[in-house]
Amino acid sequence: MPRLVILDGHTLNPGDLSWDPLKALGDCVIYDRTPAAEVVARAQGAELVLTNKTPVSAAAMEELPSLRYIGVLATGFNIVDAQAARSRGIAVSNVPAYGTASVAQMTFGLILELALQVGHHASTVRKGRWSQCPDFCYWDHPLVELHGQTLGIVGLGRIGAAVAKLGQAFGMKVIASSSKPDRPAQEGIEFVELDALFSGADVLSLHCPLTPATQGLVNERRLALMKPTAFLINTSRGPLIDETALARALTEGRLAGAGLDVLSVEPPPGGNPLLTAPRCLVTPHIAWASRSARSRLMAVAVENARSFLAGCPANVVNLS
Repeated sequence: MPRLVILDGHTLNPGDLSWDPLKALGDCVIYDRTPAAEVVARAQGAELVLTNKTPVSAAAMEELPSLRYIGVLATGFNIVDAQAARSRGIAVSNVPAYGTASVAQMTFGLILELALQVGHHASTVRKGRWSQCPDFCYWDHPLVELHGQTLGIVGLGRIGAAVAKLGQAFGMKVIASSSKPDRPAQEGIEFVELDALFSGADVLSLHCPLTPATQGLVNERRLALMKPTAFLINTSRGPLIDETALARALTEGRLAGAGLDVLSVEPPPGGNPLLTAPRCLVTPHIAWASRSARSRLMAVAVENARSFLAGCPANVVNLS
């Protein structure tokens, strides 16, 4: 019976899902969290290791001679040294596309909160301000109608395309940039160069992977291209943004607002300037975490492991 170890299962399953389908595959040990220094000890003897954000390094693999498979409980797999795994014949799989609808929904949750300040105004009502108001209504921030505004999307993959459809449903004009110059035209979407996207968007939303080319994509120069009335949204990867430059733009009033579900370091240190920047909404990396999305993730992760054990690996990212 194969030995399986889940290094950090808590975020995928804090108790509202079942590990039983995975346990049925072998001798299964589940840890809620694993410090990097304990990976080797906990994974010793395991043929299959599953991880979400706990790194599995080349050095760790060298001390795990039984290891044949690493299943990443996410789409991004940068926490695993995939090249080192390949050199040792260890398959690395991921879980693509499980969170498309949830991440697109969160993207618009951030957009709508910036546009209408729902949470702020509801809070003032709860504090009694409406009851004491001399008028029948009040608002503290400009209320923005999305209809007719331009939605700019960086990266038109599955999630970017889903966000584009939501934008169109709100009556927004959609422009996009893509790293694939031969990408076919899509109805209602205009492809533009990256700088034109930054300068033309009323709402700019990031949906591209983190690569050496995209790290720091949103920098001082590109922020200077944006309209002072624009919103910046990031539900993709934190290091896409130069956080100091963004905090400065918000503080100086050169940007109307930012909605961020990801930061460059997670959890963020207290000194991250975006935690105190004005008009900046930061949520704790929850766009992926609806129960529906996590259920899909769990199902695919189990099927990936089952397929590997059956000799038909699925969603392998490092052996082709």
